Amino acid sequence: MGEALEIRPLEAALAVPRLRWTLAQGTDAGARVTAEETPVALVHDGSTTAVMMATPADLEDFAVGFSLTEGLVASLADIRSLEVAASELGVEVRLWLAPERAAQVAARRRRLAGPTGCGLCGVESLAEARRSLARIESALRAAPHELLAAMQALSEAQDLGRRTRAAHAAGFWACGELVAAREDVGRHNALDKLVGALARRDLPPEGVVLLTSRVSVEMVQKTAALGAPILCAVSAPTTLAVRAAEAAGLTLVAVARSDGMEVFTRPERLALG
Repeated sequence: MGEALEIRPLEAALAVPRLRWTLAQGTDAGARVTAEETPVALVHDGSTTAVMMATPADLEDFAVGFSLTEGLVASLADIRSLEVAASELGVEVRLWLAPERAAQVAARRRRLAGPTGCGLCGVESLAEARRSLARIESALRAAPHELLAAMQALSEAQDLGRRTRAAHAAGFWACGELVAAREDVGRHNALDKLVGALARRDLPPEGVVLLTSRVSVEMVQKTAALGAPILCAVSAPTTLAVRAAEAAGLTLVAVARSDGMEVFTRPERLALG
């Protein structure tokens, strides 16, 4: 039986010893700052709903955002209280729901257990994996240069990513500024943290969701659950993500780099000129 892993639940990054070898200098000893990943159990009314590997930071945002994007709650008002409890095994984030919502969650109880950033582990049916999305109606417009500025602002806000080179980020751009940004070893987790942060600050979704990752269908589903009309990502989308974005009325922008971007759905929201 292998040696038990040491868990440090509430540290987002740690320096670990390493040996480095280079052509110029050979081998030298030193350390590298690495992103922590910890088992995080999301517990609703005493029953575990999900166990995810996540960066142990902004866990209140994570729990709220996951609950919203997975349809466990409809709004922050459905959550009566929340607490974070760390142990040598990991972290539990415990939520207590309003009675009516608690009964609904109990009726559809499921368990998700997956590796880092696993977005669809444990869904009960193929239909649930491709669930229908609410149609986004928005008059928001954005210019391409504004999206480039937004992506640059998100890059500059990535403290954990800059220190570790091992974290994804999700950000929200509105009214010409980066309103919020969250990081995690899992891209789905980063987006859930962002959704939770916006909900806890009671900020409207009329803005642009920014991602440092590829765009899979789950990222579209979570953005649609938030209600944001534009999603902009540094990497490419999957075919199903494009279809889901079109069905939801979401403007999907991807491969956003310093010299340009590609628009896959609802280009009328962008002044492409």
